[in-house]
Amino acid sequence: MSLFGEFHVPAKAFALHETLRTLPDLVVEVERVVAADEILTPYFWVTGVDGETFEQAVTSDPTVRDVRHIDDYDRSMLYRAEWTENVESLVYAYAEAGVTILEASAQHDEWELRMRFTDREGLDEFQSYCADYDIPYRLTQLFARAHPRGVGQYGLTEKQHEALVTAWEMGYFSSPSVSLKDVAAELDITQQSLSKRLHRGHEALISNTLAVTPPTEESSIAR
Repeated sequence: MSLFGEFHVPAKAFALHETLRTLPDLVVEVERVVAADEILTPYFWVTGVDGETFEQAVTSDPTVRDVRHIDDYDRSMLYRAEWTENVESLVYAYAEAGVTILEASAQHDEWELRMRFTDREGLDEFQSYCADYDIPYRLTQLFARAHPRGVGQYGLTEKQHEALVTAWEMGYFSSPSVSLKDVAAELDITQQSLSKRLHRGHEALISNTLAVTPPTEESSIAR
């Protein structure tokens, strides 16, 4: 049975520590991590500062290299980079244990990570790896379903559930006067984060309540 864990990790034990320290308003949210030729390449959104300021600061950060600007969305900027050996211990801790990073965000001097482990052995291996390399972390939640309080039956994460319920309570789905910005402010997160949580939450609800089978590539194109 898969396990889901939420961890808080000091930025200096993971990535972009120098950049986060230099830019206290910076918020980083990992979109996905791609592995190719044993090189782990994160794609991540940057908010809180302008692109020029971020790019100047990240140039001297020893934890990433080959940083490239990919896209812009509203006030968010998408970048890709390569993790360097400076973060190899924690990065490869989850790689060695067969762990998947589902969510990762950072602000100030801390990363918040949400990971999925294939089984208890994977979690034990991850924790042993961290202990062997003196990697500090704080486990805040561990549960066997997508949500510890019952909504896991719909495939929702806790953050997706909170975003959907808050948006509904504020009238976002029924009133044009309530904007994405309003709901994001209520949750104290970026609009980009809220948009992703609502999108993924809707997908989870539909796939677990309405859909009998997932859409095929052909039917998706036809729409």
